Amino acid sequence: MQTSLWPLVGVAVILVGFVLRFNPMLIVASAAIVTSIAAHFPPEKMLAAIGAGFLKTRNIPLIILLPLAVIGLSERHGLRERAQMWIGNIKAATAGRLLIVYLLVRELTAAVGLTGLGGHPQMVRPLLAPMAEGATQARYGRISDAVRYRLRAFAAATDNVGLFFGEDIFVAFGAIVLMVTFLKEAGITVEPMRVAVWGMPTALCAFVIHATRLHLLDRQLEKTLRDCPRAEAAEPQASHSSPDAAGEQA
Repeated sequence: MQTSLWPLVGVAVILVGFVLRFNPMLIVASAAIVTSIAAHFPPEKMLAAIGAGFLKTRNIPLIILLPLAVIGLSERHGLRERAQMWIGNIKAATAGRLLIVYLLVRELTAAVGLTGLGGHPQMVRPLLAPMAEGATQARYGRISDAVRYRLRAFAAATDNVGLFFGEDIFVAFGAIVLMVTFLKEAGITVEPMRVAVWGMPTALCAFVIHATRLHLLDRQLEKTLRDCPRAEAAEPQASHSSPDAAGEQA
């Protein structure tokens, strides 16, 4: 039996929607409808699937919003500033070294299924990015907005790389189950454990490549900021004292 690939049109809808910056809810709903039409689902079956999905996930917003409220209160009471002060007291700390350690921890925890231990709202914005900025400021003094945003971008990318390639090793990860199911429908039987094992070389390569990029980041910062007088390295620090201004790009 030949497998139809037309339902994958929904993936293209998602890509185009995010590129054009449409509303995420509208994008997902449109992709679901397009996929259902391409798979020749009857309208009542499509609506039943969307309704079942809503009922299963209706408690997710509460689960997400409660930790965000706690993180927001922590930031309001100086979490970012404390993180910067703490990392600034470690003389050997650099932005690259800090992010390499986080990359290793993120990959290892994701590999055993602990994907919720990191993330942009709960780890990168309130802790990781401020610590990278603090380590850089402790070495070179005040830093410019361009350097600050570059550090935030690397912090976010580090979390993405660690999670994306680390969770591919976890045998119960949804993507592995999807691949095994798809191959089984195509007549190819593959054990989930073998798929997870062959994800390890990819995760290792991803770690080495991104760790090299982080090491090069340290060298670029050294070259760019070492020769600059501390007073001229950036705008006055007071312009970044507001938590809102400091966290816009994390």
